[in-house]
Amino acid sequence: MAEERTSGRARIEDVAEAAGVSMKTVSRVLNQEPNVREETRRKVEAAVAKLQYRPNPSARSLAGQRSYVVALIYDNPSSNYLMEVQGGVLDACRASHYNLVLGPVSYDHPDCIAHITDLIEHTRSDGLVLTPPLTDDVKLLGHLDEMGVPFASISPRTHRGRIGVTLDEHGAVFEMVSHLISLGHTRIGHIKGHPDHGASEWRHAGYREALKHAGIAYDTRLVIKGEFSYDSGVRGGDRLLDLEDPPTAIFAANDDTAAGVIRAASKRGLVVPDDLSVCGFDDTPISRQIYPQITTVRQPTREMGRVATLELLKAIRDPNAGEMVRMGYALQLRESTSSRRKTR
Repeated sequence: MAEERTSGRARIEDVAEAAGVSMKTVSRVLNQEPNVREETRRKVEAAVAKLQYRPNPSARSLAGQRSYVVALIYDNPSSNYLMEVQGGVLDACRASHYNLVLGPVSYDHPDCIAHITDLIEHTRSDGLVLTPPLTDDVKLLGHLDEMGVPFASISPRTHRGRIGVTLDEHGAVFEMVSHLISLGHTRIGHIKGHPDHGASEWRHAGYREALKHAGIAYDTRLVIKGEFSYDSGVRGGDRLLDLEDPPTAIFAANDDTAAGVIRAASKRGLVVPDDLSVCGFDDTPISRQIYPQITTVRQPTREMGRVATLELLKAIRDPNAGEMVRMGYALQLRESTSSRRKTR
């Protein structure tokens, strides 16, 4: 009996016997195909777990004309963000018995598209997960459409005709900056993200909208260009704190940048949050690993990677499937922000 198998690698035949179904049904469940009764799916999954069955990648590829490989393509200066996304993509791949390959590229390199094409051809990837700013590269997206390669986008500027995940970043930042205003801050600096990222636009727009809603004039001197990086946070923090009338609070476009601002403040002997409130965006591990812990917007980055991959896998199985899923967010109020208590 398949249930009594104690040695050797379990076969799909063993799973089928243990679940009391056909091998074709086991295959449909493993490939997460639709139109399988939930009770049947549970039986097959239980048999897979009990027998510790692992599909043979070569056999699956030959049978289904797929490689069962997904590629994560990225060029992003925030290693914290990328590790979270990668973890989510890997979660989805493991659950669906797919392999993951990583495709680091230089977004502004003239041969970027050629490098991605080479990766697809070399790995025979069934589909791609794209991260910003690649999600908004019109030439790349058009090229992938021409190749017929399915892809899912994380936080793209344009949602029409695309699948993946998105977040109301404008609304999230509006809430965050409104929170700073409720603490008594009226002179609030902002260090933007990379200009090629849609997130930079949305977060800047949310910042401006919160000021306008509170009747606070927008001051261009308080807005600094950044790159979503720690170093740009240090540089931007220095520029803002060098102003004759510096801000009492700074909203940084992500957590890495916020950590850089805290460093810039520390170099001057300023205490966060007594002398300067600082907040970020993403809720990546660095926001909880430094002191003071950073007030931020929890963007469920790992879950976004997982859900984007699940939408991609739907599209791989059925070109008409997959959608753009909007994720939720939450403010994480921590030690780096407080009511305005001192004047400098």
